Amino acid sequence: MEYLEFFTAVSIGLLGGAHCIGMCGGVIGALTMAVDARDSKRRLTLIVAYNMGRISSYVLIAVLFFLLVDQLESYFALSIMRNIAGLLLIAMGLYIANWWRGLVYLEKLGAHLWRWIQPLSKTLVPVRTIWHALLLGLLWGWLPCGLIYSALVYSATAPNVGQAALIMPVPYTHLRAHETPEHIVSGLRLEKKKHLS
Repeated sequence: MEYLEFFTAVSIGLLGGAHCIGMCGGVIGALTMAVDARDSKRRLTLIVAYNMGRISSYVLIAVLFFLLVDQLESYFALSIMRNIAGLLLIAMGLYIANWWRGLVYLEKLGAHLWRWIQPLSKTLVPVRTIWHALLLGLLWGWLPCGLIYSALVYSATAPNVGQAALIMPVPYTHLRAHETPEHIVSGLRLEKKKHLS
């Protein structure tokens, strides 16, 4: 992965952290509140398993989308994807700054698939095992999100499927050193609040 691609992917993650807390913070809160406050090791294990499932779904989505785009097999198509990726990155910046909410329309397209996936995620709550947390993360990774779609189109411009699989999760993994710690800290803060109540 080239430095510019990595820098762009990490920037998506750093700038989108607050948005991600808003989208997935409730799930982390549910994971945290479902575990006894005295069992911090189990709580942390469930949160990490959930995030690993979510990251895995991002990699899967990137691979599938790259393979779809790769079928176009033309430089012209790649050039178009790069232009779309650039426009989506600009749109994402405007979206995060709350200056323009155009990515909401893209999220509405993803909502059609989410309608089929969301009921499956409800069967895993309350989360009792590591496997439930992992599966919940795998399903929750398909939540309609303009930030994910922006990173997805950007990952499809990679020269090969391996790099696409690496680009997509960078904004959303421990490599970014941002979202997962934010989720863990949010979960632990919710637990502390529960304990004080």
